[in-house]
Amino acid sequence: MFNRILVAVDASETSDLALQAAIRLASEQHARLRIVHVIDATNINNFGAEFIDQPAMLESIARNGQSILAQAETAATAAGVGVETHLVQIETMNQRVSEMIAHDAEAWPADLIVIGTHGRRGLTRLLLGSVAEGTARLAVKPVLLIPGK
Repeated sequence: MFNRILVAVDASETSDLALQAAIRLASEQHARLRIVHVIDATNINNFGAEFIDQPAMLESIARNGQSILAQAETAATAAGVGVETHLVQIETMNQRVSEMIAHDAEAWPADLIVIGTHGRRGLTRLLLGSVAEGTARLAVKPVLLIPGK
């Protein structure tokens, strides 16, 4: 049913649950797995740009993202799943993580997107937004939402 499954990871407990679910599903379906992590280069300016070395900060963020992807890839490979990783970088202020995930899923092209929900409610959800909700709303592919514990 699914030949190409995309899962978004961010090193949170919830994204680890989503990764585990995606690995199980990819194994059962004999599907290829694409693991993505999104970094936001535009947020570096929010750290007080005059006080930091922006290129060094971006390099550090990218290294951390690659580390997250490497750990996820190791888990998928150990389960015998065909896997690839992709570090997605937001470079313009008007892009959001959810848009980048949905866009990558379409461009790859995925048959299914798996993403964890953080279970925020009320004012916290309103203020922080929801990457999972935004992805589900924007994606033209089916989205499997994995709730946190």
